[in-house]
Amino acid sequence: MSDKVKAKKHLGQHFLTDEVIADAIVEALQCKVSVIPVLEVGPGMGVLTQRLLKYENLQVWASEIDKESVVYLTQKFPMLEKRLLSQDFLAMDLKAIVNSELAIIGNFPYNISSQIVFKILDNVEQIPIMVGMFQKEVAERICAKPGGKEYGIISVLTQAFYHTEYLFTVPPHVFDPPPKVESGVMRMLRKNDQLSVSVVKLKKVVKTAFNQRRKKLRNAVSVFGLSDEHLGDYAAKRAEELSLDDFIQLVNLIDLNGKWN
Repeated sequence: MSDKVKAKKHLGQHFLTDEVIADAIVEALQCKVSVIPVLEVGPGMGVLTQRLLKYENLQVWASEIDKESVVYLTQKFPMLEKRLLSQDFLAMDLKAIVNSELAIIGNFPYNISSQIVFKILDNVEQIPIMVGMFQKEVAERICAKPGGKEYGIISVLTQAFYHTEYLFTVPPHVFDPPPKVESGVMRMLRKNDQLSVSVVKLKKVVKTAFNQRRKKLRNAVSVFGLSDEHLGDYAAKRAEELSLDDFIQLVNLIDLNGKWN
């Protein structure tokens, strides 16, 4: 067995080499998970995989699109057997793989990290928890609160379904090869309460408001036909100033007084 997998730039591979950080990432998941299956996305050379497999209560799955990594992992972790999937996580039918709740963990490729989060949101009923490493600014955006430039579409929509928590920052030198940016590890825990409005409508309002984030809402969401009187205090605010509850209220205002295109 080769003792190393060559990192491939087109796959955004940066292999974590720091054992302490790897321990901390797995512990951030394991301390919240008891017996549900865990899917690791992009295990690479298995630095997280080998730690996950130490927990007898965890049924570990892994998805990896790099053929060289699949060969390496098959030889290194024969106990994974048929639970090592040579598949693209973004294209996977998760329910066809595991017909139960499923935790997600990974050192995610930076070039598809936002897509990974939206894949999780599309499967929120199946995924109660995610712990992952992202480019630092992406992790900060997901966890951002209203009022700052980091706060945006992915912040609101993720926090509609999950409690988000930025855990710690990871420097470039602990990867092979080192990325050009810092990384951030974060955790998402699914909320118990269901949304009180349509998910489709909420997405539409949030995306419309942030697509013109420099404009005040009277202009940014004018397509929905709300007057300043209907908008009230929201009319003079910008999207980044609104909390999730504010966006939910906007959906209700459109239902009552506006129009859906």
